[in-house]
Amino acid sequence: MQTFKLAFRNLFRNVRRTLLTVMLISLSLAALIAVDGIMRGMLTLMIENVTSTIVGEAQVHRVGYRENMDIDIFLENSDEIAQKLQQDPALESFTARVISGAMISSSYNVTAGLLYGVDAQRERTVSKLAQAVVEGEYLSGGDSELLIGDSMADLLEVGLGDRIVLTLSEAGTGELAQALFRISGIVDFGTRELDDNFIFVNISAARQALAMTDQQTHEFALNFVNLEDADNPQLGIFQQLNDEETEALGWLDLNGEIGLIIELSSYTSLIVGGILFFLASLGVINSMFMSIYERIYEFGVIKAIGTRPAAISHLILYEALLIGVFSCVLGIVMGYLLGLYTSNFGIGIGEMEFSGIAFSDNILSEFHIIQFTQFPVYVVLLTVVAAIYPARFAAKIIPSDALQRSL
Repeated sequence: MQTFKLAFRNLFRNVRRTLLTVMLISLSLAALIAVDGIMRGMLTLMIENVTSTIVGEAQVHRVGYRENMDIDIFLENSDEIAQKLQQDPALESFTARVISGAMISSSYNVTAGLLYGVDAQRERTVSKLAQAVVEGEYLSGGDSELLIGDSMADLLEVGLGDRIVLTLSEAGTGELAQALFRISGIVDFGTRELDDNFIFVNISAARQALAMTDQQTHEFALNFVNLEDADNPQLGIFQQLNDEETEALGWLDLNGEIGLIIELSSYTSLIVGGILFFLASLGVINSMFMSIYERIYEFGVIKAIGTRPAAISHLILYEALLIGVFSCVLGIVMGYLLGLYTSNFGIGIGEMEFSGIAFSDNILSEFHIIQFTQFPVYVVLLTVVAAIYPARFAAKIIPSDALQRSL
């Protein structure tokens, strides 16, 4: 206890140096808390853009369909699968889709694209299709309704009410067929891949154009009550649906590139923290050595009268411990205030696109309990570890040499 009191007093023998050291460490902690919060917010934004746009949190297909999206590789028992999905308590919503490549023609131009036949009502609960309508009306169930991306509409030089002719290959036979639709709405997802290439019609009209029955479906898109369940291959619904004929995969398996970014980003806080506290450690070592050299005569005296080297080491380490504690208190306050600002107002990233997915919203920082528990503990430990070398140096001071010096 006496050593602890001496350490506390020693910190304020040179207030300016102590404050500068505390500010260096606390700013490093605040920066680490802010970076970790921003990274968590960025991951949340990325996951939301991936899962809520059109993909969903999980998908069910027939085995082999995802490799080349062959129109003939479809699920034959839609009602049976829908019943299983309906009974699973982990699922919040699901919807069936029919998907096919198509030649899309207007009176002025022609382009290739991807036709999505969707269940208008269920699709609202899974994707942002309804919210993406910027002109006209969302699908209501009519056979001739069609939603088109705004950039594709510009290419085809069409608008609301204009006719669109789709040239399709019928399932099973491969025979070419044509279907006439009218544009009921124009959508803008903010994602180039969707706005340039996708069109949406009611699932019944798509099945009729593709000569498919009501039981034939290419894809089920799923949303879970808890998003974390989508990454759990042991979940009941995945166990039931994954077999030789059917495969059910979570969004992370469906988006390998995004999964790689998320995995790499998990090391960001560790790397940033390592760099920040390496620099902070140098500051602690420098501050401790300056303090030791200022008191080297005192250390020589107390060692000459019988103070053990371990006691001197403990004194220096206690000083580092107090610096670490003070720094953590200040760093937590600054980190919280900085995180509070970025969580409310966000960080603007402009227009960014990765793997065909656009990110235009502000990144909102997220708090997590480890930012205010584990990070400060690490800071204190690293501060004490950084002081071990100066403490050993002070413990090895030779009294005869120290007494000859007076600073």
